[in-house]
Amino acid sequence: MAAIDELRMTFFQECEDLLEQLAEGLRVLRAENGSPDVETLHSVFRAVHSIKGGAGAFGLKELVAFAHVFETVLDHLRSGKIVLSETLLALLLRAGDFLNDLVGCARDGVPCDAERMNLLLGDLDEVAEKVGRTAEKEAEMPEFVPVTLDLSAIPLGEGDRDDGANESALPPDDATGVSSDPTRFEIDFAPLGTMYGTGNEPAPLVRSLRRLGAVTVTADLSAVRPLETFDPTEPQLVWRLVLETEARRDEIEAVFEFVEDLARIDIRATVEPTRRTSGRSVPPSSGCGADTTASSRDAALLRPSPKSRSSVGDLSSGANPKIVGSTATTVPTPGSAATSSAVGASPSTIRVNLDRVDRLINLVGELVIMEARLSQVIAKAGLAADSDVASGLEGIKQLASEVQESVMAIRAQPLKPVFQRMHRIVREAAEATGKIVTLETVGESTEVDKTVIERLVDPLTHMIRNAVDHGIEQPDIRVAAGKPREGKITLSAAHRSGRVVIEVADDGGGIDRAKVKAAAERKGLVQPGTAMTPNEIDNLLFLPGFSSKEEVSALSGRGVGLDVVRREIQGLGGRVAIDSIPGRGTTFIITLPLTLAVLQGMLVSIRGETLVLPLSAVVETLHATNATRYSVGRRARLVANRGELLPIIDLAEVFGLSGPLCDDGRGVLIVVECDGGRRAALEVDHIEDQRQVVIKSIEENYGHVFGISAATILGNGRIALIIDPDEIISSATAGIRYPALAEAVCA
Repeated sequence: MAAIDELRMTFFQECEDLLEQLAEGLRVLRAENGSPDVETLHSVFRAVHSIKGGAGAFGLKELVAFAHVFETVLDHLRSGKIVLSETLLALLLRAGDFLNDLVGCARDGVPCDAERMNLLLGDLDEVAEKVGRTAEKEAEMPEFVPVTLDLSAIPLGEGDRDDGANESALPPDDATGVSSDPTRFEIDFAPLGTMYGTGNEPAPLVRSLRRLGAVTVTADLSAVRPLETFDPTEPQLVWRLVLETEARRDEIEAVFEFVEDLARIDIRATVEPTRRTSGRSVPPSSGCGADTTASSRDAALLRPSPKSRSSVGDLSSGANPKIVGSTATTVPTPGSAATSSAVGASPSTIRVNLDRVDRLINLVGELVIMEARLSQVIAKAGLAADSDVASGLEGIKQLASEVQESVMAIRAQPLKPVFQRMHRIVREAAEATGKIVTLETVGESTEVDKTVIERLVDPLTHMIRNAVDHGIEQPDIRVAAGKPREGKITLSAAHRSGRVVIEVADDGGGIDRAKVKAAAERKGLVQPGTAMTPNEIDNLLFLPGFSSKEEVSALSGRGVGLDVVRREIQGLGGRVAIDSIPGRGTTFIITLPLTLAVLQGMLVSIRGETLVLPLSAVVETLHATNATRYSVGRRARLVANRGELLPIIDLAEVFGLSGPLCDDGRGVLIVVECDGGRRAALEVDHIEDQRQVVIKSIEENYGHVFGISAATILGNGRIALIIDPDEIISSATAGIRYPALAEAVCA
């Protein structure tokens, strides 16, 4: 039972890759504007067919049924029987979305939306019927009439072809430089009941063999039981095939790869393969004028097995040799050395449980902590920097750093899966609002920690929906403003200064700041008549309960949205800012750490306590003797810095640490920048060091502490808290009194 569960889990993991392949293919089809590439269509078809085949093995009937109709339409599309239109593309996109939902329902064991499924099946069936799907079924499966048949030595006739292959179009041997006697292979093929259960049939296999040469088919009925005792789960029918071909044995075996575990297959060569060529070798299925598109369609019905995907994959490529005079130049055959060198094979991969990776990361973190402790011990022992012990420790430090970077790279994954999800969000939001919107993605290959990726989905979903609902105008309004009817949202990602920057930009009308401020005053979030800068008005969008919508819709109006975005991003150790130009659009800028496991920090001392300030928030440091300070009222203090006045925040007061800050010149002001470009000067006693620290969650082990985002362990074994400058500055500018937290800091 455990083995079955493991196989089932593996199937759903493979489905994630196949669904990603499907979504990418459909996106490319949309970008090609009605001129689909054949290889793209093959890729989309293979993804759906592979999901169907695996689903059949696990008895997922609804998934098999939907995928079967879906792939039928895709097959008609790639064979040229139907033309890709905007209406058909929209239907394929909806079908792809629902197939994704079906996989999720099957994985989680929950029922699917039957009404939605029936509607989509009806639309897909209607498309299929237009090209005579029903007539083809009747031709392939005639009405049953009980008669006595003599099935010996029945050749496969022209009527069995449905792929449009024209045998007469194949060139003679001398045209391709091949002159050899065909080899005779005898094949016994006995399907098991499990093969039919996965949606596979003998007919496509036979058609694929015909691409390799002449085939004669006979049926051995000797073991078939009478109808009253017939067991459909144990079919006894054996197909005996005779193939006259110049193909190699491995090419024939490749046809049966996907069903090799679902049938009894015996291939015997009655004549040793011999090939004599006057030029370069030519695959037997290739030739000038050959209909390789039909060939690839039949071969693609067989999903390649994990052991060897290249052979069947090349059968479905539809590549034709380029003929120059009487010499043919061909694509190297599968498995050849030329293939291996010419094609950049993807690196081998292995699936590893994330818990094991997390444990490895924790152990590496402990290694870093131990290295810091040893450094302090050596320093206290007074050993020279060039001593053997110090040199050995320096080597360990470098190795620990390399191991840490390598382990972090294991968890790093591209943002592409998250970005691809957003295409569906845009389509659904545009449909709900009656707008025309497209999504462009840039930097999909940007890698970040897997934990960050998992927690990015909800914030990005909120922001994309907000851009469609609030940012992009209605088509007629856009036309009146001199813009194209179709709105555009750009989702981009890039690495900058050791962090990940994600931007969500739209070309809409920008933020109506007067409307935003009026809505905030109406809801009591801002005092009427308060003077505010454009940046301060923009940041009102992140306040809890804020919404500029008067009515509640499926997308907005409930006052829940961007405040959740900010909270989630801050929970990831990141920041979010807004840049908006009226009439031209709005850009939301998210800045995130590459990983949630380590942090570049500045160690500061406050009343004898050591805390860590994230280095990413630090702009510069100021010595007290060089700073020009001003007092405002009883408590407020400011410092002049580069032409602006910054508020001074005493961290000793924030955390309730006793004793006044020394005014003898030993104090340090650290200028930090937070969301929306807000700056402030944090006052500390002095700076101790700058180093990489291992992040430990404080909320999981203790609870939320104001002004603290996490904790770490120092080299001396003591715990140091990591400061959250965003929360501190936000509270200071809002006039909120800090809670007394001396106990939490000193614990």
